[in-house]
Amino acid sequence: MDNAKEGFIPVTGGNVWYRISGNGPSIPLVVLHGGPGSKSSDSDPLRQLGTDRPVIHYDQLGCGKSDRPTDTALWTVERFVEELEQVIQALELKEFHLLGHSWGTMLVASYLFKKPKGVRSVIFSGPVLDAQRWEQDQRNYLKQFPQEIQETIEKSERNQTTETEEYGQAIMAYYKRHMCRVDPWPKEMEEDMEQLNHQIYNFMWGASDFTVTGTLKNFDATGRLSEIEIPTLFSCGRFDAASPEATEYYAGLVQDGEFHVFENSSHMPGIEEPEAYVEMVREWVNRQELRPGA
Repeated sequence: MDNAKEGFIPVTGGNVWYRISGNGPSIPLVVLHGGPGSKSSDSDPLRQLGTDRPVIHYDQLGCGKSDRPTDTALWTVERFVEELEQVIQALELKEFHLLGHSWGTMLVASYLFKKPKGVRSVIFSGPVLDAQRWEQDQRNYLKQFPQEIQETIEKSERNQTTETEEYGQAIMAYYKRHMCRVDPWPKEMEEDMEQLNHQIYNFMWGASDFTVTGTLKNFDATGRLSEIEIPTLFSCGRFDAASPEATEYYAGLVQDGEFHVFENSSHMPGIEEPEAYVEMVREWVNRQELRPGA
């Protein structure tokens, strides 16, 4: 977008980079990227919504264009939630919609449990709201792969040899089925994977999607989802690492929670079905703004 504005915001632990795409008249949309340790996508199709409303992305501390401190005391859910609060305050957002993707849904849920003011609606995209269930879903998916791939992943994680080419090829076979089914992957997605901050990912999550050993190991928001009282949409791809069964279950825990599946996507519908993804988000936020009494 030509009329994008970007800059840096001081937060606890350093400065984070942000970008505002568009200046449409409707209520802003704030997007939280996945990871932990990943970054915002420069080619996120949601930026097209800038003609309707400002679309705000930011790289979480330690990620992308933001500062990269190495103090592991900074890598807590609470500090990342505080960072979101600091971004919202710095940008003087009085009302906004929230969209979290993947690990970003953990942040969104944790933020909403603090009952913040001004959030008009929320979208949980490819939600990770129960770490143990996520791990179990990935292990169930893994059983559908050839024995050789299963054994390579099991052996590499057991022996902590996840840096080998053999492991890389095995994990890529899984990613191409349940992370992003576009073949070949867009160059930007490959670069994003390469730029992942492994210190944050390994500290908070662990070796891989199949084995949660980090500080998020026991993260489970399901017992509190019923506390969310704003309009809530849960979405995932038919082949998503965030399984449709888990995503629909989460939707059922929120009063009037809605559920949407992208039939031709896995975990990256913004890349796999960009037009359908943008249309879903546009229709959702517009509908919330038209609701009587909203």
